[in-house]
Amino acid sequence: MAVRGSNFANYALFLTLMIQFTASMAAISTTDVRRYPKAISDLKEIIVRGLGLQSDDLKISGFDLRDAFVGRSNVYEIDIEIDNMVLPLKLLDDVNNWQHEDLPILQVEDQASNNNHDNVLVAKAKTTEMKNAHGSPVLAPFELAGPIELWIQDAKNMKLSLPHHVDDGELRKVIIADGAVVRVEGAKSVSLLRPVQFGLPLTKAQNGFASRILSLADRLRHVARTRGQIIPLSIVGPTSLTSPTPSPTANQNKHNLLVNGSKTFWPVKSVNGSNTHLVGLDKLLSSVLGSKASENGSFKLLKADISAQTFVKIGFQVEKLGGNGPELEGYPKWRTKPTTTRMHFEVLAKVDGDKILPEQVVQVKPIAVKDTMAPNVITGNITSSKAFTMSPPKTFTL
Repeated sequence: MAVRGSNFANYALFLTLMIQFTASMAAISTTDVRRYPKAISDLKEIIVRGLGLQSDDLKISGFDLRDAFVGRSNVYEIDIEIDNMVLPLKLLDDVNNWQHEDLPILQVEDQASNNNHDNVLVAKAKTTEMKNAHGSPVLAPFELAGPIELWIQDAKNMKLSLPHHVDDGELRKVIIADGAVVRVEGAKSVSLLRPVQFGLPLTKAQNGFASRILSLADRLRHVARTRGQIIPLSIVGPTSLTSPTPSPTANQNKHNLLVNGSKTFWPVKSVNGSNTHLVGLDKLLSSVLGSKASENGSFKLLKADISAQTFVKIGFQVEKLGGNGPELEGYPKWRTKPTTTRMHFEVLAKVDGDKILPEQVVQVKPIAVKDTMAPNVITGNITSSKAFTMSPPKTFTL
C-alpha cells in the first residue's frame, strides 16, 4: 500500500508525540509514588514486627516526613547487679525543643539522578554539607576531679590546654591525679569501662537531697585514694581538655594533671545534691535495692553510660477492618458499625548512625471532633403533626 508523503509525515509526527508522552508519563509515575528513606522504611518494619501488626485486616499508614520532629537529649543507661540479678535502667531527659529539621538520614535518595555520575557526586557533597551543618549532639561541658583515669576515643582534632607539654600525636590516655580538675568540652558520651562494686547499707535519706548517691561517691573516692583502684572512664569525641594553672608542687610526669582542686563530689565536680535529676536517681536506686539497701552487703555497677542523642518523633496510624459494633435504632450503620477502626500512634526513635531505632511507641488520641446530628436523622423523616410532643403541666393541677 502506497503512503503519500504528507500522510507519512503526519504519521511519523504522531508516533513521535506518543513516544514523548509515554516517556513523560513514565517519569511522572516514578516521581509521584510515595517513597520513604531507607531508615524510615526499616523503622516501619521493626514497629510492625514488634507490635504484631502483620495481618490481612490491618493497614499501616502515615510515617509522613512532613510531620516528623527532631530533638536532642541525654540518655542515661545503668546496669545494676544484686544477688546475681541484673537490673537494666534507661532514663531519658525531656526534650524541650522539638522542631522540623532536614536530617540527611530523612532524605529520599533519587534513583533517577543517581544514574548520572556527576549527580551522584553532587548528592554526596550535599549530604556531607548537611551533616557538617547539623553536626552530632554533644554533652554540656563538665569537669572531672581526680584520682581518675580517662580513655579518649575518636578525638583526633582535640585541643589540649594543659599545664605541661604533651608530645603524643594522638592522646589516648590521661591520668588525673588526686586534687586535679579537668574541664571536658564537646564529648559525645561518657561511660564506665570496668564494673564497680559498692558496699551496703546505704546512708539514711535526707529530704530533698541525694545523700545516698553522694555518700557512695565519697566511699569510692576514698578507695581510689587509699588502695589505688582508679576508676577508668571512656570519653568519646571530646573537642578539648583544659585544666587550671598547676600548683608549685605539681609533678611533671607525662599525662598527669596536678592542679589546685577543691572539695568535690567525686568524680564529677560541681554537682548540686538537690538537683532534681540526682534526687530522682537517689530514690530510684533505693527502690531498686529494696530491703537490701539497709542490710550489710554490696551491689555492683556493671554499666554507667551517658550520651547525647538525636531523636525523631513521628506519627502513624493503624486501620483495622470492623463492622461488628452494636446496632442502635435510628442511627445509620456507618456510625454504629464502621467498616474500619483507626488507631493513632506516635513513635519516639533514636538516630543511630544510618539507622533509626524505636525507643517508645505510644497510642495517642486524635483531636476530638464535635459531632452533631440533625433532628430528622434521630427521629426519622416524619411530619411535625406525627412527632411526639409533651406539654408541661398546668399550674395548680396534679
